Amino acid sequence: MPTSSTLDDKDTAAIQAARVGVAICDRTAWGRIKVSGDDRLNFLHNQSTNNFQILKPGQGCDTVFVTSTARTIDLATAYIKEDAVILLVSPNRRQFLMEWLDKYIFFADKVELSDITEDTNTFSLMGPGSDAVLEKLGIGELIGQPYGSHKVYTIPPAEGVQIAVGSGLAAPGYTLTFPYTDKATVWNKLLEAGAVEMSDRAWDALRILQGRPAPDAELTDDYNPLEVGLWQTISFNKGCYIGQETIARLNTYKGVKQHLLGIRLSAPASVGSAIAVGDEKVGKLTSYTETSDGYFGLGYIRSKAGGVGLKVQVGETEGEVVEIPFVSHEYP
Repeated sequence: MPTSSTLDDKDTAAIQAARVGVAICDRTAWGRIKVSGDDRLNFLHNQSTNNFQILKPGQGCDTVFVTSTARTIDLATAYIKEDAVILLVSPNRRQFLMEWLDKYIFFADKVELSDITEDTNTFSLMGPGSDAVLEKLGIGELIGQPYGSHKVYTIPPAEGVQIAVGSGLAAPGYTLTFPYTDKATVWNKLLEAGAVEMSDRAWDALRILQGRPAPDAELTDDYNPLEVGLWQTISFNKGCYIGQETIARLNTYKGVKQHLLGIRLSAPASVGSAIAVGDEKVGKLTSYTETSDGYFGLGYIRSKAGGVGLKVQVGETEGEVVEIPFVSHEYP
């Protein structure tokens, strides 16, 4: 993820469009890993937090890849197709996950991995105006379908455009994945249908404002998915998988000791700064952005210290803890 520098007017307009209209972001730099073979669903079921065995072609879900001690590697989106699963993974985890997953394919497993990133593009439409864009393209049937639902369409002359419900952020929207050769065609069609272009920098700012965790910032060896607040990606009744014991124990004994929270700041702050209440260090700032609405950060704060409304010191800066829509901290 790029470190956020100051946003320009175009970025500000794109973030506003994602809130009240519709923006489009080119997420082609994200990794796309194709998992095929007869054992693909069992394999992914055993390697990540969500329940793959209940999913059918045309469905999808978010899932977290974790280490054996339930530390977070990446938050991925999985699309189930007739003969494969396509994983959309963070740009800086593509190589790592290819190697990580490969390590767990045993001799008898009917599982094949291929990195299809170079052959494909991914765009995300986001904002309440996304439905209107699909209607203009004559693709209304996905509207109102569950998260992760997807089908393949033609956006003439581009064929084989997979459109899925979900923007990748906490804004309504759709994610399109299609052959690399059709990039300009599809992009221009979406702009013509009313989408406002969003840069990577604006996406990163919006990600921080909404609380979507990113690898090397919020998703590291220091944190587990429950501390992040990714409850919606975790199945508690699916049986054994890597990291499952730790996650089950944290849930059963209500043992989550810190939470990822948003912090509205009164001045700029540096990533890595200590978060304190009075003289007591209670956490650490993991991401920071400056927007037209002011300064904003994400950080982990000890659950005992408090939550939304808490006044904190971040380095030399004062801040207040606020809600972030992408995550939740309620035990199910």
